[in-house]
Amino acid sequence: MARIVIADDGIEFDGRTPETSPLGGVESSLVNLAEELAGRGHQVLVRNKCRAPLNHKGVDWAPIDTDRAYGNMPDTADLYIANRGDRLIDLMPGAARTVFWIHNPARYLLKWRYLVKLWRVKPAIVFIGDYHATTYPAWAPGGMRKVIPYGIPDMFRQAETNDDVPAPRAVFTSNPLRSLDWLLDQWADNIYPKVPGAELHIFSGAATYGAVGDAKHAAMEKVLDQARSLAGKGVVLRGPVAKDVLVEEFRQARVLLYRGDINETFCLAVGEAQAMGVPAVVENLGSVTERIVHGKTGFVCDSEIGFSTSACEILGDNDLWLNLHRTALDLQRRWGWAEAAEEFEKLIT
Repeated sequence: MARIVIADDGIEFDGRTPETSPLGGVESSLVNLAEELAGRGHQVLVRNKCRAPLNHKGVDWAPIDTDRAYGNMPDTADLYIANRGDRLIDLMPGAARTVFWIHNPARYLLKWRYLVKLWRVKPAIVFIGDYHATTYPAWAPGGMRKVIPYGIPDMFRQAETNDDVPAPRAVFTSNPLRSLDWLLDQWADNIYPKVPGAELHIFSGAATYGAVGDAKHAAMEKVLDQARSLAGKGVVLRGPVAKDVLVEEFRQARVLLYRGDINETFCLAVGEAQAMGVPAVVENLGSVTERIVHGKTGFVCDSEIGFSTSACEILGDNDLWLNLHRTALDLQRRWGWAEAAEEFEKLIT
């Protein structure tokens, strides 16, 4: 059994948060990794901006700050995982192995405050996908580089599904600032008019992103107002929901529509839907192409016309939907947090 410490200094959350509230992909991934490592027999301590100490599913949660900033860090660990923040990189000099786990495009690391610590500590840098790894230049400092994709949570991989063809309901479950306005234009002009009775259900909003969402609330609301204005064209604004609710919504979904984004480094939204057999249509942007097997579990498109045409085909062709659905269930349930945790275990020295 190893002692593993994970540190995060982003938004407030703890191990219970995913059970009661929407939570962003980075935060929910930290929770899933911590719980999986604890379930594999390790002593796991998370120090973050949680409100109070908590022991949940074998993970010891406690505030990272006590009487002083970052004052509640253990002295030693077999594996220390610093989650994305530069001030975390050198907090545990007594750790046998330090890992820097990043989630956004790595260009932000090319700042002095990151570079000096990455050069001095030389942590192993964990990227979450092949595209993600290309965003950090080969010359930049650090230790070994390793790609460990997010695991898809078991609640999606193990959920019961059936082959009953759903009604023509599309879903969007990502950040509203990631091309939802573009999707709404495609829907209103090129998809809804061609598929009688089609609906686009949007599970999105600022609540998922904590303080970061608060800072971008006005920009998000502008896009969501556009969605509200299209209620007469089948657009239904549902807002963010907890993961267990999303499982049920995916059972009723015909297709997930998401353009993608050059800054998208994994896209749990697509991964979760695919694990439940929901076909997806995306454009060839960022990492979303890594989540779909083109032509077998959905479509990766190079144009607006290709995107809208593929969406209409899945919404209207029952046989096509069934083939994509069954193949997604066969291919897209193979990588979960158990597999991801095993890769993190290999970093323990």
